[in-house]
Amino acid sequence: MIQAASLLAAEEGQNPLIPHTYELVVGGFAFFVVLFVVGRILTPRIQKTLAERTDAIEGGIKRAEDAQAEAQALLKQYKDQLAEARHEASRLREEAREQGAQIKAELREEAQAEARRLIEAAHLQIEADRQQAFAQLRAELGRLSIDLAGRIVGESLEDEARQRRTVDRFLEELESSSSSAAVR
Repeated sequence: MIQAASLLAAEEGQNPLIPHTYELVVGGFAFFVVLFVVGRILTPRIQKTLAERTDAIEGGIKRAEDAQAEAQALLKQYKDQLAEARHEASRLREEAREQGAQIKAELREEAQAEARRLIEAAHLQIEADRQQAFAQLRAELGRLSIDLAGRIVGESLEDEARQRRTVDRFLEELESSSSSAAVR
């Protein structure tokens, strides 16, 4: 078979691997048209599209970086505000504790002052009641001692000036005897 092909080629006189001249001219013309169309029309459009895509990708990356930087700034601002709010809350709690302690101390002082006032008033009332009871007891004791002295003496001690002198003398003797007994 190879021999048959080589015989056929030898008869024609041409080499089958070499193209005909008209094919080379049409092929070259078509090649230059395609090269012109691709080089002058399609390549700039492809370059433009690639540039737009590159800009879009780089712009997207830049926007993403900007958004991330802004998010980081907002996060830092949020953390700062949160720390400040915590600090403020801590300060307010401390002030409330201090005010509570101060109010508690003031109420304690007021209660103690009121208690002292009530105790003093009670002491004054007790002293006044004691003085009144002592005066009533003295008057009753004087009346009884006048009655007793009148019975012992056998005469009437109805004279008021005499009664007072007798009662005063009796009470002085009674007080002096009680104070001398207290000294022993």
